[in-house]
Amino acid sequence: MYKGKTNRSDAPAPGKSAPAGKRPAAGRRSDSARSSASSRTNRPERAGKFGRSERTERSEGKPYARQAAGRGKYYTPKSVRKAVEAPKPDNGEVRLNKFIANSGICSRREADTYIQAGLVTINGKIVTELGTKVQPGDDVRFNGERLKGEQKVYLVMNKPKNYVTTMSDPHAEHTVMELISKEKCPQRVFPVGRLDKATTGVLLFTNDGPLAEKLMHPAYETRKIYQVDLDKNLKGNDFMAILEGIKLEDGQIAADKLSYVDDDKSKVGIEIHSGRNRIVRRIFEHLGYKVRKLDRVYFAGLTKKNLKRGQWRFLTNEEVNFLLMGGER
Repeated sequence: MYKGKTNRSDAPAPGKSAPAGKRPAAGRRSDSARSSASSRTNRPERAGKFGRSERTERSEGKPYARQAAGRGKYYTPKSVRKAVEAPKPDNGEVRLNKFIANSGICSRREADTYIQAGLVTINGKIVTELGTKVQPGDDVRFNGERLKGEQKVYLVMNKPKNYVTTMSDPHAEHTVMELISKEKCPQRVFPVGRLDKATTGVLLFTNDGPLAEKLMHPAYETRKIYQVDLDKNLKGNDFMAILEGIKLEDGQIAADKLSYVDDDKSKVGIEIHSGRNRIVRRIFEHLGYKVRKLDRVYFAGLTKKNLKRGQWRFLTNEEVNFLLMGGER
């Protein structure tokens, strides 16, 4: 491979071609190269995706004429594509495995197995293809028995210590699902969010997927209040730091409200809307405190009033309506 500068003395005389094995002088182009450059300059501009020339749009700085690094061609950014895409209409259809799971028979994964085994029919026809959609009014049957949308239920529990918030865990000694009687609540419910093993307090259960998703989404900013017992008094400067905001390994965080409990500076009440993992414990541990007890006393308008540890109850119609309407008391 050639390296270094070209020696001008090696360049051929005007009108003569370079000897075999030698390169033309630096800065000079052969007749064929000049001819090729001329043809590129004079050729017509190519029409772009939006009907105008790509070269023109590039010079004007249009967003859809940007050139992707390493792609060698112009493309339409995702942000522009999304802006022009029409929203898909909601016609009420739902995936077959989700419909079966919502009926309380099994999980979605188990439903896929039953579908492939030919145990499910829609309007009298056996369906084995995964991803099939169910339309409103379809007759869906499992083993010949017609399935109906499961009744939505909502319940609140005063979670005890040493219970893991999960549907099932072979490594856990106890899970919160063990505390819900299938006789009193035959529907397949799941916990909304989670409390770690050592944390106690308010925990919501439901089979209403859209509501659970809304309550857990950061944009909804669901209110949560915890009572925290520390190993020592919370200092005044740390008190203010928590309200003003501290930086953890996963970003900035600040409490919405903070107060001492009954003038005992080792016990505080903290209101926060973040749903990050172990966020309350990490706030105090970051400042050098050890959390002895952590109890959630409020979640999305619900409290644990009149519930002993491990007990649960169905929500009242008023409480359900508050959750569905997005209101908090």
